[in-house]
Amino acid sequence: MTRVPGWLGRLGGRLTRMGERLEERRAAAEDEPHRNEVPAPPDYPPETGPETAPDQVPAPPAYAPAVAARLEPVAAVPWGLRVAAEAGWRLLVLAAAVWVLARAITSIQLVVMAFLAALLITALLHPAVGRLRSLGMPRGLATAVTFITGFVIMGLVGWFVVWQVMENIDTLAERVQEGIDELQKWLLESPFHVTEDQIKDIAKNLRDAVGTNTEEITTAGLEGVTVIVEFLTGILLAMFCTLFLLYDGKRIWNWTLKAVPAQARPGVAGAGPKAWRTLTAYVRGTVIVALIDAIFIGIGIYFLDVPMAVPLAVFIFLFAFIPLVGAVISGALAVVVALVTQGVFTALMALIVVLAVQQIEGHVLQPFILGRAVRVHPLAVVLSVAAGGMVGGIGGAVVAVPLVAVANTVVGYLRAYSQDQALRMTPRPHGATATELASPDPPPAD
Repeated sequence: MTRVPGWLGRLGGRLTRMGERLEERRAAAEDEPHRNEVPAPPDYPPETGPETAPDQVPAPPAYAPAVAARLEPVAAVPWGLRVAAEAGWRLLVLAAAVWVLARAITSIQLVVMAFLAALLITALLHPAVGRLRSLGMPRGLATAVTFITGFVIMGLVGWFVVWQVMENIDTLAERVQEGIDELQKWLLESPFHVTEDQIKDIAKNLRDAVGTNTEEITTAGLEGVTVIVEFLTGILLAMFCTLFLLYDGKRIWNWTLKAVPAQARPGVAGAGPKAWRTLTAYVRGTVIVALIDAIFIGIGIYFLDVPMAVPLAVFIFLFAFIPLVGAVISGALAVVVALVTQGVFTALMALIVVLAVQQIEGHVLQPFILGRAVRVHPLAVVLSVAAGGMVGGIGGAVVAVPLVAVANTVVGYLRAYSQDQALRMTPRPHGATATELASPDPPPAD
């Protein structure tokens, strides 16, 4: 009886020790994943230490909804709006640059127009210098002979026009008065029921307007004197520039190339001769076309017995340098003179002559003589003439189209040059691709 409680006590003690061991093993198994972790240092601000550390913000619970991060402002703007904004500010910068350039040109308009006129005259006379030099004449002598001959011819043409106008101005005034009397008679007999009193009232109003605006007319006369002085100054500047462009044009061009950035210099150097050939072809072709127009229209109105046929032919030649607009103005001037001096029938015949010659010019002469090198779309011609006339008057209208033709040539050359450079920088194909490109399959037989 005394051994049974001792055995039970020992068994209970063993079971107790086994339970304690199991609890220790379970605790050790739970703590084993955290033994290799390095405790993170406390997130103290730079100016604080352990004593002044702020309260740590607890992490959000697992069931809290996720909050999306805010996008950058650039990413929030639509792509199309960003493209429009990028293009917009560049257009504004370009417009500002064009405005500044226009203001600068306007402030020195006389110098700019004189230099552009010198370029046109040089393009006309430069081939003569080359021919004289090919005959063995020195450069200075060839330049002097061409310069003097060219400007003497232009001066004689101007003197001839003025002389013819002064010689025929009295006859023209008498013819105009007769034409006005015939027009008055026709209005009185026309079905428009115009009375003689109404015609007299119109004439009286015209006389009153002239008498009232005498001061303005006098001021306009004084301004005309100023214009003549500026015109003579521009002629002298143009002559001076033409002389040096004929003599030293190549050296001036090489000096200009030094101001171009080195990266763009090869393209500009190649575009320069192309532009000069275009300008030379344009001026030479325009002179030939204008001369043909003046000769044939002049012969036509001469046989129609229109007074001042020769001065009108010279005006037609000069106005032909203004494309489209000049032909209309000069032709209308010839028709009006025929109307007021010879009557309606002669004016209709003169109109037929002008239209026939201009149609032959537009469809046969210009495409054949000028060619594709200086072909400009009619819309570009009209817009450039209008813009040139607004900026520089008649001189601006004259130089607008050749400038547009030269710009078209330069842009086309630079585009082709950039494409050629891009192809040269592209690595050459090799392997099977190179073989296919080098020996393409022949086209199938029909």
